[in-house]
Amino acid sequence: MSAGNQRIGGWTRAVTARPRLSLLLTLLFTALAVFAGSGVADRMGSGGWEAPDAESSYATKALERQFPASRPNVILLVGSGKARVDDPAVAAEAEKLAARLGEEKSVTGVTSYWATRSPALRAADGHEAMITARIEGDESAASKVLGRIGPEYRGEHGPLEVSLGGPVAVRHELQATIQEDLLRAELIALPVTLVLLVMVFGSAIAALLPLCVGMVAILGTNAVLRGITEFTDVSVFAQNLTTALGLGLAIDYALFIVRRFREELAGGAETLPAVAATLRTAGRTVLFSALTVAVSLAAMLVFPQYFLRSFAYAGIAVVLLASAAALIVLPAGLVLLGDRVNALDLRKALRRGRPAGREIGAGREGGAGWARTARLVMRRAPFFAVATAAVLVVLGLPFLGVKFGTADDRQLPSTAESHVVQQHIRDGFPGSPGGAVEVLAEGGPSTAELADYTRRISELPRVLRVDGPTGQYVRGERTQQPGPAEAARSAGGAAQISVLPEGEAVDAAGQELVREIRAEEVPFDTSVTGNAAVLVDSKDAIGDRLPWAAAIIAVVTLVLVFLLTGSVLIPLQAVILNALSLTAMFGAVVWVFQDGHLSGLLNFTSTGDIETTLPVLMFCVAFGLSMDYGVFLLSRIKEEYDRTGDHQGAVVFGLRRTGGLITAAAVILAVVMVAIGTSRVTNTKMLGLGIALAVLMDAMVVRSLLVPAVMRLTGRATWWAPGPLRRLHARIGLSEGESPAADDAVPRPGTTAEPDPVGAGHR
Repeated sequence: MSAGNQRIGGWTRAVTARPRLSLLLTLLFTALAVFAGSGVADRMGSGGWEAPDAESSYATKALERQFPASRPNVILLVGSGKARVDDPAVAAEAEKLAARLGEEKSVTGVTSYWATRSPALRAADGHEAMITARIEGDESAASKVLGRIGPEYRGEHGPLEVSLGGPVAVRHELQATIQEDLLRAELIALPVTLVLLVMVFGSAIAALLPLCVGMVAILGTNAVLRGITEFTDVSVFAQNLTTALGLGLAIDYALFIVRRFREELAGGAETLPAVAATLRTAGRTVLFSALTVAVSLAAMLVFPQYFLRSFAYAGIAVVLLASAAALIVLPAGLVLLGDRVNALDLRKALRRGRPAGREIGAGREGGAGWARTARLVMRRAPFFAVATAAVLVVLGLPFLGVKFGTADDRQLPSTAESHVVQQHIRDGFPGSPGGAVEVLAEGGPSTAELADYTRRISELPRVLRVDGPTGQYVRGERTQQPGPAEAARSAGGAAQISVLPEGEAVDAAGQELVREIRAEEVPFDTSVTGNAAVLVDSKDAIGDRLPWAAAIIAVVTLVLVFLLTGSVLIPLQAVILNALSLTAMFGAVVWVFQDGHLSGLLNFTSTGDIETTLPVLMFCVAFGLSMDYGVFLLSRIKEEYDRTGDHQGAVVFGLRRTGGLITAAAVILAVVMVAIGTSRVTNTKMLGLGIALAVLMDAMVVRSLLVPAVMRLTGRATWWAPGPLRRLHARIGLSEGESPAADDAVPRPGTTAEPDPVGAGHR
């Protein structure tokens, strides 16, 4: 088929009929998205790790409603300098401060060491004590109140030095830090990405196109998230994924489409036929890739935690917008640019005779190094398959020692005020900050029943003391008779009991304590909350739904890859090899962030555990991105196999034509993720650096070594499918290969190509 006879499909006509109007509408959409998405970060939450339908969530809300003083969310850490907190001048000033705080709007449950003389509110050295309170409202409202009143209390007050801590202060600083870090990440990623794109394309015009697609995706997703916040909670952490995937996937998709378009032009095609051929081939693969990534991210919707669901909202939106921009807006731009897509060539000095407008490695003669790699790997296929798989398994072994925990103030930099406050409480006060296990007793328990229940809890292992309406208990003995403070723990047929554990509240022993308390049999209703209980419930919720999420990802991936290839074995290989490519990421997460290696270099505080939802999030994102590259490679191998019927030659061809491009795309995406990983928030740092490692391992190890080795071992059986499935694929299957000519059968000027005897699907 000659360049002039290339058919123009309906989709090409639809998206290129009025290119200037398409670009004008895109500009209008982007402007509206900027307006609609403004202020989205202020409406987002910084929590969402707990399961909303769990026992601990019910108990938390009930206690906040009935006993607000039992659930303080803001702490004023009062330092007395060289004086002691019991000195009259210090006590008088602290009491005035507490009284003033109690008069603030939306603040309730104010208590202090000076009002209660509770040892839990006084540091062991006698130079610090606490004032605690509860700011009413949801996360956003509480954060706004703290932002309003915080400056009035922070700092010096006579002989006192006051710092702010507690959950609201931590969330307030998290949101501010994340927004600052995200801006810095964008300022790092955008210029570095542009330089890398210029190195890939040579042309500044071609390099700018992927960035334009990325901006449309990012700004559009922010507007979508702004709309979603009207109906449900959305985590501020999702903005990091929006930027990372918006840039990363837009660059991936635009990279493949623009390169294919330039290849068609170099093959002698006119502009419109070149766009048509690009959409029939690379465009179809981009669509498949977007579906696989979207499905991986959508699997997080099965989990109840809004932290995970937020990433699904952001991920699905950014993937759909990036693919839509690449398949609708980008073709319109290419029609208008034509050969000018190669303009502003900045790499002339490096080409030394290569034709203008062609990136290094383009064309049939390019990619010789990747072809040699593929042949070497396939000659020693058993060795490379076993050795590569073994190395990946070994890199993942540290994950066998993973310990799950909850996110706390130590996500923040060690110099952050709320982190400093919580660390002072950890080091100098009895128990651990926020470490109490809270028990809500309902159903009108009698005084005798509450006393017996409280005493039994105090006899459990690792319990330091128990405070309840009937007094304070230590090791089964009542050490303090009930007073006004204890009486406040009972109201309206309900009672609140605080269990202070020994050591860290959320370690394995702390979680076992929660289970033991829940196992106590009593003649009234009880529910347990606190950090350890939230962790237990979160782990249970994830464990219950994880098989469903994995099944959704696996089944949909198997179906999509089958529709792309027509093979039964290739989808299984894709799922297994993709999962194997993530082992290094999970091993590194434990070795670095849990065990604390490189904590000085990377500037974070290790807590000795990994937040429960992070591995799920990282798996869904990294698996989707790995499938992204897998689809691009498999589509080219499939196309060449359909054209020639030569299995080994098709593998060599596929790696030669996509190896450099996939590596370039992976490096660019890794740059974006590393920029995200420069965040001062530990979980964001873990997400960015971990996924960057997974992407590079997938592109440089799995796609270049393991995939060709495994495909060589499976031979022509790679393409086998039973008769009914072959016929099904013949009817509904899709492929990057176009009929009647494959991509690299695009003829050079003055030649014609033979029709593809196999067509779009393998028969």
